[in-house]
Amino acid sequence: MQDTRALALTFEVSGLPPVKTEALSIFAAGHRQATRVRTLLQAALAAAQRTGWTPLRGPVEVDLVLRCPPGHRTADASTLLGGVCAVLQDKKRVTSIGLAHLGVLVDVALFDDDRQIRRLSYHEEPAEDFSYQVRVAAVPAEV
Repeated sequence: MQDTRALALTFEVSGLPPVKTEALSIFAAGHRQATRVRTLLQAALAAAQRTGWTPLRGPVEVDLVLRCPPGHRTADASTLLGGVCAVLQDKKRVTSIGLAHLGVLVDVALFDDDRQIRRLSYHEEPAEDFSYQVRVAAVPAEV
């Protein structure tokens, strides 16, 4: 039987991505990244529901395209990628803090664990307003 689930998911998000810059979890209630985390989770949920996406279990690649006014990037690429990848992985393994404040968004996961990531890409495009595009895809098995 052929596996018919989607192997790549691409979606757009308005605003800035969450950044991961400190030891405090970006999932903590009241964290300064909370709005960005929720916005990313809502966009990922909508895209997953639209396509029937199920979390990937094998190797993945993550692509992030940041659109921003020239010279106005607010964080470096590694903290942007770190924040996006942390938010899109399965959050149920985060046991050190309560996640009830996320409601149904706690279940949004595009892959199990960021240890699955085998490829990352990041680039910027000039734009009047901040937005970004995320693509998560299965990495084809090597022959």
